[in-house]
Amino acid sequence: MDFSAILSDALRSGIGPIAAVYALAAMGLNLHFGYTGLLNFGQVGFMLVGGYGLAITVATYDGPMWLGVLGGIACAIVLALLLGLPTLRLRADYLAITTIAAGETLRLFYRSSWAEPVTGGVFGLQRFARDFYDLSPIERGRYGVWLVEFSARDLWVMIVGWALVLVVGGLLALLIHSPWGRVIRSIRDDEVAARSLGKNVYAYKMQSLVLGGVIGAVAGMLQAIQVQSVNPDNYDPGVTFFLYTLLVLGGAGRILGPVVGSILFWFVLSFLDSALRQAIDAEYISPDLISTSEVGAVRFALVGVALILLVAFRPQGILGSRKEMLLSDR
Repeated sequence: MDFSAILSDALRSGIGPIAAVYALAAMGLNLHFGYTGLLNFGQVGFMLVGGYGLAITVATYDGPMWLGVLGGIACAIVLALLLGLPTLRLRADYLAITTIAAGETLRLFYRSSWAEPVTGGVFGLQRFARDFYDLSPIERGRYGVWLVEFSARDLWVMIVGWALVLVVGGLLALLIHSPWGRVIRSIRDDEVAARSLGKNVYAYKMQSLVLGGVIGAVAGMLQAIQVQSVNPDNYDPGVTFFLYTLLVLGGAGRILGPVVGSILFWFVLSFLDSALRQAIDAEYISPDLISTSEVGAVRFALVGVALILLVAFRPQGILGSRKEMLLSDR
């Protein structure tokens, strides 16, 4: 087995563009769930409208990329308002039901034949990120350090992606430690107490839902740019549960929780995938026991076992505070 190749694959996934995309999307979900206590199971819907808002503007209507970015953000705001207005005055489970249904409804709508002239239907839209790559100061080629190597395009997306994570993380840290942040944390811990102090709980929840949704939309745009395509089947409900996995790993209610969770999740997932495939090829694992077509399922099963152990021994996550978790459960 080539352990350097296994480690190289894992490191590329752990710090690559896909890890930055998921870290960014999970930061928006962390604002919803970790700081405000909103049970949002449709964060992938915000990623979808962000990615498609950009792609439709550029590919379908031949508009500039900056207008596509604004369009994706506007779509996320509208979606948050449509989801939040009827549900945020009700119990948390109504928001959970509405968001997971909305995410799947949007996916089916965007892949429908009725929407195909605009969205591309089941085939999606491709090649709309030329303006983004034209801004890259990096010459064509491959760049790397030690075992890690990226193409010029992936490196440019990775730099922009992690820069966005840094900027969004800094802004969220300022917000969370501001009076606004103290209010949303009080809503998470005891909504009745916050309301009794004269706080407009509904308005604060709506603001959090909109802001977290916009962050998710930006992540969706970055993902669309990285692969230069959008396809509705890439935005299935499983993406949202991956994002919750990142929060469980890193620790909900922590600024760096989604970042650490994303790096660790993609590192471990890629490490297991590469290691299992090489072990099968080297016949350390019998193909009768695990075939190469089953590697994807096996690696997720192993990650699931690791999550169970983490929840059992450190339920607050790697960066989470057990004291805060106990206080929020009161």
